[in-house]
Amino acid sequence: MTARAQEPGYFDALYAADPDPWRFTTSAYEAAKYAATLAALPRPRYPSAMEVGCSIGELTARLATKCDAVLGIDVAAAAIAAAEKRCAGLPGVRFERVDFPADSPAGRFDLVVLSEMLYYFDAPTLAQVAERVRALAEPGADLMLVHWLGPTPDYPLTGDDAVAAFEAAAPWARVMRRARTADYRLDVLRAD
Repeated sequence: MTARAQEPGYFDALYAADPDPWRFTTSAYEAAKYAATLAALPRPRYPSAMEVGCSIGELTARLATKCDAVLGIDVAAAAIAAAEKRCAGLPGVRFERVDFPADSPAGRFDLVVLSEMLYYFDAPTLAQVAERVRALAEPGADLMLVHWLGPTPDYPLTGDDAVAAFEAAAPWARVMRRARTADYRLDVLRAD
């Protein structure tokens, strides 16, 4: 039996086996998705952003071009170490190891990025995620949700189901934009 995404140590084991398990640094899919993510941001610049599940920092480095300060959080120590190395020298970029949503970082953010990570949680935990995001989001903050639409056998939810569950738990956020490709969906919400 393989480990499931919601089990403790799942991500640590993934990074121990492969320092770039999703090919963030070489995948054409990832590069196109990152470009679309940045292009979909409603504002040209943000004072402060948080990326939940930052992994090895590929998207974080790109967000730094649009934000004065970016905090990347991830549960896996190896991912945080790789992200710190990748983004060394980028002003305003920092990382913390955080078991989100059980824990959360300090601060408030004008942009919260939830990319390729909501489907790792079941619906009750997504309600906790939504409450944490609400507490961390400045009034009027933008929330960027980007999720793969393919099968997710080791994850509790599909991309579509995860976004629907998050939105149901976040009536305080209104949809600003939706976009869909054959491979992923992109949803921009704004905190009221």
